[in-house]
Amino acid sequence: MNQCQETGQTETQEEVTELVCQEADLKDGQMKEVTVGDQKVLLVRSEGQYSAVGGRCSHYGAPLIKGTLVGDRVRCPFHGACFNVRNGDIEDYPGLDSLPCYKVKVEDGKVYVSINKKSLTVTKRVKEMCSVVPDVKHTILLIGGGPASLVCTETLRQNCYQGRIIIITKDSVPPFDKPKLSKALNVESSSILLRPDDFYQRYGMEMWTKKEVVSVNPAKKEVKMSDGTLQRYDQLLIATGCRARPLTCPGSDLEGVKLLQSYEDAKDIYSSSLGQKVVVTGASFIGMEVASYFSDKAASVAMVGTTQYPFERTLGSEIGQLSMQMLEEKNVKFHMNDRVTEIRGENGKVKQVVLKSGVVLEADVVIAGIGVIPNSDLLAGSEVEVDSRKAVIVDKFMRTNVPDIFAAGDVTSFPLTIRGDQRVSIGHWQMSHAHGRVAALNMLKKSTKIESVPFFWTVLLGKSIRYAGYGEGYTEIIFKGKMEERKFLAFYIKDDVVVAAASLMFDPAVARIAELMARGQILTKAQAQAEDLSWLQI
Repeated sequence: MNQCQETGQTETQEEVTELVCQEADLKDGQMKEVTVGDQKVLLVRSEGQYSAVGGRCSHYGAPLIKGTLVGDRVRCPFHGACFNVRNGDIEDYPGLDSLPCYKVKVEDGKVYVSINKKSLTVTKRVKEMCSVVPDVKHTILLIGGGPASLVCTETLRQNCYQGRIIIITKDSVPPFDKPKLSKALNVESSSILLRPDDFYQRYGMEMWTKKEVVSVNPAKKEVKMSDGTLQRYDQLLIATGCRARPLTCPGSDLEGVKLLQSYEDAKDIYSSSLGQKVVVTGASFIGMEVASYFSDKAASVAMVGTTQYPFERTLGSEIGQLSMQMLEEKNVKFHMNDRVTEIRGENGKVKQVVLKSGVVLEADVVIAGIGVIPNSDLLAGSEVEVDSRKAVIVDKFMRTNVPDIFAAGDVTSFPLTIRGDQRVSIGHWQMSHAHGRVAALNMLKKSTKIESVPFFWTVLLGKSIRYAGYGEGYTEIIFKGKMEERKFLAFYIKDDVVVAAASLMFDPAVARIAELMARGQILTKAQAQAEDLSWLQI
């Protein structure tokens, strides 16, 4: 028998669908997707034992059969979420939910998977959570409405914390799927909410939207909001993220100059840019995704970047050049090794963009993606340490230097395990989830270190580039595949070791590399150079 029991399942012969397959089908470390009714089930054999879990990732529904299995953990090929194949629990992110888990028995050389018919439409599972108990006089306050706060909150309830939980966010909506904003700007808020409103009520989570914390007083254990009200806490999480860096050139205050930060910003940029002349400044991931999105929706799209190619510092010139070619084929005009020096207007509205090179671009809308600034201003005078970038300094337990104050997500500078605890600031959606979980466990005195491997993705014209690791300071890139066919795997090398990898149309290579890194394996330059990539199981 495996470890899995379907939650709440009372079996009768009529209710259970049984799938039978030959034991000889799978060897240790192998997976197979089987269909029961309309349900895709992932059947796994690991260390001589069979187990069965839902076959679709709880994040965006990717088929896990295309992912990578290492030990008892399967990693999604698309965005890197990890699940324990014994019990279906989510172990790394993105996403919030675990997988449904099914009973398995091996008898007479056959494997039987039992699924309650009522469960055949269930593709994900919310972990059991407690709720608030009024008699518990303890309050955990979370500032920021992103995934770090949400995962922290859910982890607290999953671990039987019954005190008061309050999330305070400047946003007008509860936590939402922010990466979608730059990839598909015209989305309805209801379609990107990470949890429905009644979820927070069900588990006693107070969600205070449209409120801003302006200061923190650790001595009194209270925060002050912009309306002057005060709120006490026993433990505090700073998960305020970063804000888009604004343009400062002449004309940057004209109507039509946009930043993408909130759901409202996305809707505004969408409605303002349709059929208009759009200039995007900053060949960053956000900027390139926005340019890609508007390539067939705006009258024209021009991209201004300070490097020779987009993504050059992160992904290298080869991938940057390829990305640039992809967008040029969709009539995006690039002005690289250049920058905006002035925005000219007419009647208070954007009319032209002047570049350092002297080029003048006609424009109705200017969208800036020129970097971010950590939202740590509220900590001024609090004695919470920040670094030279104003990122909040935390240890591997997500603790700041002030007792009972934790921090998580993009606003932090934290020690990265795969780089020997080098202090880094990483604005990845996945990493913010992981931070939130670790912060919650340490709030509850369950000592847990942050050890996740960075994983992110960007989408251009429907094609996803995936990336895992931390490539800062790399000295060489080794490519596999063919760039001209837009199918490649890139290894980033530093000191003869693979420190990061990126791919396009080469799944599940990056997921596999991330999982090997997570297990502490050192991947060498020699492995990357070898013709035989069987170690990647691709």
